[in-house]
Amino acid sequence: MPSSSVTLVSKCTVYPEHKSTIKSLKLSVSDLPMLSCQYIQKGVLHTRPPLPIDSLISLLKQSLSTALTHFPPLAGRFETDADGHVHIICNDAGVEFIHARAKHFLIRDLLSPVDVHNCFKQFFAFDGLLSYAGHSKPLAAVQITELADGLFIGCTVNHSVTDGTSFWHFFNTFAEMTKGAKKISRSPDFNRDSVFNSPVVLRVPEGGPRLTFSGDEPLRERIFRFDREAILKLKYRANNQIQKSTNGQVLDMGEILGKRSNDSWKPINGENGMDNGKKTSVLGKLLKNNVSKPLDSETGIPNPTAQISSFQSLSAQLWRSVTRARKLPSSRTTTFRMAVNCRHRLEPKLEAHYFGNAIQSIPTVASVGELLSRDLRWCADLLHKNVVAHDDATVRRGVRDWESNPRCFPLGNFDGAMITMGSSPRFPMYDNDFGWGRPLAVRSGKANKFDGKISAFPGRDGAGTVDLEVCLAPETMAGIESDPEFMQYVSGMA
Repeated sequence: MPSSSVTLVSKCTVYPEHKSTIKSLKLSVSDLPMLSCQYIQKGVLHTRPPLPIDSLISLLKQSLSTALTHFPPLAGRFETDADGHVHIICNDAGVEFIHARAKHFLIRDLLSPVDVHNCFKQFFAFDGLLSYAGHSKPLAAVQITELADGLFIGCTVNHSVTDGTSFWHFFNTFAEMTKGAKKISRSPDFNRDSVFNSPVVLRVPEGGPRLTFSGDEPLRERIFRFDREAILKLKYRANNQIQKSTNGQVLDMGEILGKRSNDSWKPINGENGMDNGKKTSVLGKLLKNNVSKPLDSETGIPNPTAQISSFQSLSAQLWRSVTRARKLPSSRTTTFRMAVNCRHRLEPKLEAHYFGNAIQSIPTVASVGELLSRDLRWCADLLHKNVVAHDDATVRRGVRDWESNPRCFPLGNFDGAMITMGSSPRFPMYDNDFGWGRPLAVRSGKANKFDGKISAFPGRDGAGTVDLEVCLAPETMAGIESDPEFMQYVSGMA
């Protein structure tokens, strides 16, 4: 344990309940680049369950053992064969289980500061460990940390074994088993018959790859919450930036929308604000009536992919605000890098519950001057076009490019002008109900964080809410906190 703030109670190895029927899995073109990344660290904050702690720890160990039976690669180890291929040997070697205490912390103490409380970094195992270490270390760990009035369940998984989709599939299954499920609701797919299965070998230095960012620079970390109304407002601005009034005057609809919807989002259609059985805000009505149906540029037929998404709109606003706060010369180039799930982009599609990494990184570039002088729609459209264009052919081209030059993923902010967006508001993070209610909050550890690293979480309230975990240099964070264009959309702390 790295800190005196957390006391180690016990540590042990948890093994799968039944022996693996899978012998090994070869790391894919999407898995191998992650060998230089640190283990994924994500966890959930809960109220204290109505169960004695010894009984709870015993229950969690048993349910983890059951979950591992369905995810045997997580209980394995890496092995590099004579040809240089890295395999997960499903040898049932087990995962690390830690019971710790930090009973001087109250839940309100952890959630009240503006910045993310530093103690969360102590609630995870394998701090600083690179995924290549899976040759000798467990591929996963769970740490249970008791608080004065709550419990934090931190899950750490090797990034060359899972991407976010597979990580949360496992974490949800662990919770499901703890809650008393007799069988798994969604079985992982371990089939490796896809374009990601390659004969190409990634050569690494003696002793393994090195971390591609320093990890030592001063950072502030804050979670910004965006409610559904703010997200819809951003989406409206991105898709309908400029319209004309009845007298032909050019209007900024985003500005008008902000003026018309500033009165606490009052409901309409009667005293109870019901529209067809649902509450409807001023903004919701405006969106319903005024957002144009996106049309295909060639056929004129309505095409939903022609519309800039809510998340692309939010990402564009963040990109603009962070770039402005960095006070970069207008001639500099800035990059927004976004991880995309390739499971549904391939033809034929991978199974939705394909286990492993099935992601690629999409870089979008622009000059600082143009990014800041153009409107939100222009910026959001850059991101949107890149995401929509990332189809089967693009995924396969990315695989061929990697095969021509095998390399680890260059994680970091190398020129001071980069943003990297990870995770997803679509991940079912708040489905992690272990039997005594949904999580109060989702938090991550220290892993893979640097200036410009952003992680997107779903808001706890659901219904299109989004939380952004933002890591920035202190002066840049202060800049976006004083940027009214950005902060007008922020609804509070997560």
